[in-house]
Amino acid sequence: IAQEVVGLFCMILLTLTALVANIVVMVIILKTPLFRKFIFVCHLCVVNLLSAIFLMPLGIISSSSCFNWVIYSIAECKAVIFLNICFISASILTISIISVERYYYIVHPLRYEVKMTIRLAVAGVIFIWFKSVLITILAVVAWPHGNGATSASRCTVYWSPGAHKKVFVILFSISCFILPTIIILAVYSSIYRVARTASLQQVPVPAQAVAPRHRCDSLASQVTILTARILMLSRLIPDRLLGSNKAILTLVLIVGQFLCCWLPFFAFHLHSSVTVGTVGGGHGEMVVTWIAYSSFAVNPFFYGLLNRQIREELARLRRSCLNHPLGQELCLSISEASVQENFLQFLQ
Repeated sequence: IAQEVVGLFCMILLTLTALVANIVVMVIILKTPLFRKFIFVCHLCVVNLLSAIFLMPLGIISSSSCFNWVIYSIAECKAVIFLNICFISASILTISIISVERYYYIVHPLRYEVKMTIRLAVAGVIFIWFKSVLITILAVVAWPHGNGATSASRCTVYWSPGAHKKVFVILFSISCFILPTIIILAVYSSIYRVARTASLQQVPVPAQAVAPRHRCDSLASQVTILTARILMLSRLIPDRLLGSNKAILTLVLIVGQFLCCWLPFFAFHLHSSVTVGTVGGGHGEMVVTWIAYSSFAVNPFFYGLLNRQIREELARLRRSCLNHPLGQELCLSISEASVQENFLQFLQ
């Protein structure tokens, strides 16, 4: 009983966190006109919010023994599976597009400024939903028919096992996990190389240190100049190493969060689909499903609140809610926000 209560509490907490965090990031992005460059981050929050409203409550019903009395018809079970596959696909595809967008923003900034238009962003969003719905239709329409009703806890991809399930799970894993993972790893590896190159570039020494006003060839003067340059370099090298370590840590966190959330889910379903005699996922499926669902709650932190501009805007909104006089400060801070700030600056 205690384990059931703790599990139910964690699922409810994740759902509430996903609701609040995604709403906050969406409000900040939509409120600030200069944040239109975060359109795909906003779309990711929309997908996460829809998942928190529809998908995660259904997951609570399917995972908790308190709702064993809930029975789904064939149509209702197909609807649940439709929502699962559609929102999972849309979330992962959006993350993939965000990684590609960041790559072009950093490595090819001029090309990004020219080609990244509202029309292209809308086309990207349409592509995400078209592919997600298409994959879902392939799963639901041709799914074999089973009994007339099933328990909510059994309304998963295992509810009607067969050859179709195996083919779909393999295609679903390849298109919505393996290929996006390859893209994300390749893109963030390139971003890391750019960040490392930038952090290792030689910083120009101040003019007064290079060319003193009065040149003196005395030994004492040369020792003084040499000592000043050594001290300056000794301060610059740790800063470079620290910037490189920040880049490594940030990229490892982003890629690691994606793999930790989705690798168990797809590995479990791939293994279960190709294993002969596997009928149901049981407790193991519930665990990996909620590990995957946790992505909906942590995505707004990794892709939204880690950004300095979004954090600063959140702080201003908090001060305004506390009746702190903003007035002209808010207008100046928004107008002076650097449009050129990007993910590389955050890494450094």
